[in-house]
Amino acid sequence: MASFTSARVDVGRPRLHAVSLARADSRRAATGAAGVPAVQHWSGRRAQGSRGRVAIHAASSPPAIEQDAPGAGPLDSDALQAYDLPLEDWSQSALSICVVGASGDLAKKKIFPALFALYYDNHLPKHFTIFGYARTKLDDAKFREMIAGNLSCRLSDAGDCGAKMEEFLSRCHYQAGQYDSLEDYGALDKRMCAAEKRFKRGDRVFYLSIPPNIFTTVAASASSAASSKSGWTRMIVEKPFGRDLESSRQLATELYKHLTEEQIYRIDHYLGKELIENLTVLRFANLVFEPLWSRQYIRNVQVIFSENFGTEGRGGYFDQYGIVRDVIQNHLLQILALFAMEQPASMGAEDIRDEKVKVLRSMQTVRLEDMVLGQYRGRRVKGMSQPGYLEDPTVPPNSLTPTFAACAVFLNNARWDGVPFLLKAGKALEGRMAEIRVQFRHVPGSLYRDKLGFSAGMSSESATNELVIRIQPNESIYLKINNKVPGLGLRVENTRLDLTYGSRYQTHLPDAYERLILDCVNGDRRLFIRNDELEVAWEKFTPVLQEIEERRVQPEQYPYGSRGPVGAHYLAAKYGVRWGDHNSDDL
Repeated sequence: MASFTSARVDVGRPRLHAVSLARADSRRAATGAAGVPAVQHWSGRRAQGSRGRVAIHAASSPPAIEQDAPGAGPLDSDALQAYDLPLEDWSQSALSICVVGASGDLAKKKIFPALFALYYDNHLPKHFTIFGYARTKLDDAKFREMIAGNLSCRLSDAGDCGAKMEEFLSRCHYQAGQYDSLEDYGALDKRMCAAEKRFKRGDRVFYLSIPPNIFTTVAASASSAASSKSGWTRMIVEKPFGRDLESSRQLATELYKHLTEEQIYRIDHYLGKELIENLTVLRFANLVFEPLWSRQYIRNVQVIFSENFGTEGRGGYFDQYGIVRDVIQNHLLQILALFAMEQPASMGAEDIRDEKVKVLRSMQTVRLEDMVLGQYRGRRVKGMSQPGYLEDPTVPPNSLTPTFAACAVFLNNARWDGVPFLLKAGKALEGRMAEIRVQFRHVPGSLYRDKLGFSAGMSSESATNELVIRIQPNESIYLKINNKVPGLGLRVENTRLDLTYGSRYQTHLPDAYERLILDCVNGDRRLFIRNDELEVAWEKFTPVLQEIEERRVQPEQYPYGSRGPVGAHYLAAKYGVRWGDHNSDDL
């Protein structure tokens, strides 16, 4: 099978932050899964781009795109928009972004709105074209109509939303085709080449918004028929990356037949959340936190994810994976790795990911006795009947798939030895939330805890200092401290030092997909998952997942809209911990 062949041209990251982040070059040959070396397809040299700001150019007439779909038309020359890109000069290159699986929910609700937001805020290169590819029979007009309903200009008051939307849609084209058809991908390639023919370089991003069982089919077909001839080609792959260690290795082996590790961008959209990207800044740019970030001062760390809705018709897909594979083994474990890693040598992608791998390798394999599983049952909530998981018509009637899981994991290293990391995720709970809670140890010999007492209703547990990083909703960072209540007498209460993003920053936070797509375009791999990260994560969870299935472990039932199964509290108590998200002052 032919492979992606392209001149390697990496593009600098736009200066989106106060401090520009260095992007590390690839310093070693990429390695594949478990003894499978990654083949190398790159050749050429790095482009010498301007480091200054690029002048805004007048729009020029775009090439007509040759038609292979009924009703498709050429690009509208009036729709071209000039851009001011901070680092690299894209004036002699074109960018094609192809969303494979363009008619699916993820593409319609997340990917195309993210692309439009990047366009609206002038973050995409000057010369770009978007292609949708799927089996659904559509022409360009129907395709644009399909995606337009999910586009919005958010909080902008510039008054140009309608014009911007029309300009964006004029750059969107559709190619119907089968996922394994070389002929159909050849037709797509022909249209991409038409958009790129006036430029020295044509770069391509393929976003695979498709079921995982056809990842390798698409990679093989696209590599043979639609790779860039003059620039780079990159492929964004959505989770799940297998069901266990063996299937993950098999997927990597198949992908490496057509792509190098450098071309594969494994996306975990939680890594694109604002507060997750801020984790390294919080730790390594603030002297006050680094000395406290260890077992000497931290009693436990909780990473919590909850949704206030069930599977709601998607149970058939969810039932194949369950909450551990769907959330804990990827989203929460990635957050843990960023939280617990040592300071990297630089902010380069390889240095950061090296440190994450070290943390994951130090983690003990998860044990069944340190895990609680649950499954929600139906209940009336606010006068409405909410069906249980097994009442979802797409779910097998005797399914044991957990919709809730909590587990305790431990890191065998000098910094974190003995500190329990509690991971918890669930569906159909009382609220929608994702956060990190860092509970500190009690003050040794505290005068106030033991001798003077606290205000009414305050326990010694609630008096613990706690750092909370709320990822969603209402992004915030706050530190719970003990403070004297103003007035006569001496009463102590637990209060907050609070940084709520909505109050402090009068700006709209970008969606995670915006950040990650832009990073892929610019070759910034810091927030994408390397294969060895993925492999060691599966190594830690595969044994317990196999044990759960072999023993047919019965999940504990919990009511829809509740706090989850009671067993989760016993698990926390086993390690002397109380779940922080159940404190009344934090609800």
